[in-house]
Amino acid sequence: MNKSINIGINEQDRIAIAGGLSRLLADTYTLYLKTHNFHWNVKGPMFNTLHLMFEQQYTELATAVDEIAERIRALGVAAPGSYSQFAALTSIKEETGELSAEQMIARLVEDQESVARTARSVFPDAEAANDEPTADLLTQRMQIHEKTAWMLRSMIS
Repeated sequence: MNKSINIGINEQDRIAIAGGLSRLLADTYTLYLKTHNFHWNVKGPMFNTLHLMFEQQYTELATAVDEIAERIRALGVAAPGSYSQFAALTSIKEETGELSAEQMIARLVEDQESVARTARSVFPDAEAANDEPTADLLTQRMQIHEKTAWMLRSMIS
């Protein structure tokens, strides 16, 4: 922890916020990996639609992991960046089996909602510390994950 940081947020608050953002980073990266896996392995009559949709989603998530990690660094904390760190921090379950397209969609709905909940859980610390940049990032992430969950949910009965 670099104690010379003076951005108007005390060290204890920066550490707490960065901890929450680290969980969000782990969830986002794990969801990125799962979505990319589904992009590669989807089959069936909805192949083209889902293949393209999953690509759009994992591309957006790849950008998000960078933004989240950079915010953690701006707070003066090291961002987690290994599979073991992400596995310890994430709420998203790995997917190793073969799933139907509809099962993939259902899992991604659950995971998108889980990431939105993680982002929402960090918001009180950011708000209490008047950390507007983090609050803005969290708001954007919640909007994206909630909209993506809705769009995926609309594809299944």
